[in-house]
Amino acid sequence: MSQKPSLPQGTRDFGPEVVRKRQYILNTIRTVFERFGFQPLETPAMENLDTLMGKYGEEGDKLIFKILNNGLDRPEKEASARAAFEKVLGGKSTKDLTERALRYDLTIPFARYVAMNHGSLTFPFRRYQVQPVWRADRPQKGRYREFYQCDADVVGSRSLMNEVDLCSIYHTVFIQLGLKGYELRINSRKLLAALAEISGGAEKMMDITIAIDKLDKIGLDKVKEELAGRGLNEAQIATIQRYLEIGGSNEEKLVAIKELFGDNETAKKGIEEIEFVGNMVTGEGVNLVLDFTLARGLNYYTGIIFEVKAPAEVKIGSIGGGGRYDDLTGLFGVPDMPGVGISFGVDRIYDVLEELRLFPEALTQSTRALFFNLGDAESRVAYGLLQELRMAGTSGELYHEASRMDKQFKYAEKKHIPYAVIIGSREVSEKTALVKELTTGKQTSVPFEDLAGFLKS
Repeated sequence: MSQKPSLPQGTRDFGPEVVRKRQYILNTIRTVFERFGFQPLETPAMENLDTLMGKYGEEGDKLIFKILNNGLDRPEKEASARAAFEKVLGGKSTKDLTERALRYDLTIPFARYVAMNHGSLTFPFRRYQVQPVWRADRPQKGRYREFYQCDADVVGSRSLMNEVDLCSIYHTVFIQLGLKGYELRINSRKLLAALAEISGGAEKMMDITIAIDKLDKIGLDKVKEELAGRGLNEAQIATIQRYLEIGGSNEEKLVAIKELFGDNETAKKGIEEIEFVGNMVTGEGVNLVLDFTLARGLNYYTGIIFEVKAPAEVKIGSIGGGGRYDDLTGLFGVPDMPGVGISFGVDRIYDVLEELRLFPEALTQSTRALFFNLGDAESRVAYGLLQELRMAGTSGELYHEASRMDKQFKYAEKKHIPYAVIIGSREVSEKTALVKELTTGKQTSVPFEDLAGFLKS
């Protein structure tokens, strides 16, 4: 009995047209990264499990795909592997069963790379990375279990000019992609730390951050319930609610946040950082929005944090995010290595561009010219000219067999090929080609020696 083909839930195949559109996004981002002085890096698809665990908060750790060790297929290891599996079923993790996992993001592997190679790197080290990541999340629109991330990070510098550069990268990429209505939201983890200080103590920061990070999904009332469940009293929750309800323009929000925190030193530092970045990028046209509800629920962020929202007419989650992590490599025995980085959500950006119809029409054209096959002798001449065309840098193909003209025209139309090149016996003798522009129907007789130049233009 034949097996019905299927895909793992949360993964996708990409046909030629989709791949071209994705490459358009990726190439745009890569070009901007290079223009800003970032260097490419790649790391393995899997990391040691202890490299990843404990770096993403309790919610993130649950979404890490663990890889089963070899053993059940080897008699000498089967007994220990089965015993390890029983321990996992009992709620205990064991290296006898799993020691590796698929990477959850690109930031922790990057930190591991820097920690392993810091003696040979030139700092500040500016790297970009474009690779797939995996998360055991519940699949839905805009959320997949396998997806690409495009990251840019700077390590070895505490200068806020790095944050300014990253804001400019976001702006440059989205303007080039036509997403003029995006919003770059900004906050500081220092403000969240200050909020914890005035709402129960610094040790409550992760409890508060995890709850606030769910605000968009569950609403304020549920956030308050979760905060109560994490041990905060009514007065502390009221302070957090006041913080979350700050609104108005960026200027009005700054006035309100300064009033709320008063002389709290941690808050003052966070506000100073936000004001510096805001003053630097506003004149560049960056659509920066202060959002004090922004939390980015990952443990490693320490300063400025970012999140990019798609234009309002598209109902989708964030299409980018990141922030400062001043001691990320300290997790791997290399302390005091400051860093800051951002990420582009390529899959969601694709969905946004598709919904808004912002992809250039030319992306669907895989072939510029189709040479018709009108017989053995004619196709030999056509193929020689096709090779000259390809060598000149223009894409083309010869129809695979001698067929009716209408069949070859239909093939060209389905593939969105703009030109048909027809070379029959008369054209061979006259050394000319009949070139038909399929969108207009216009026909031009072109000498063989001018064909490459004609089609290139």
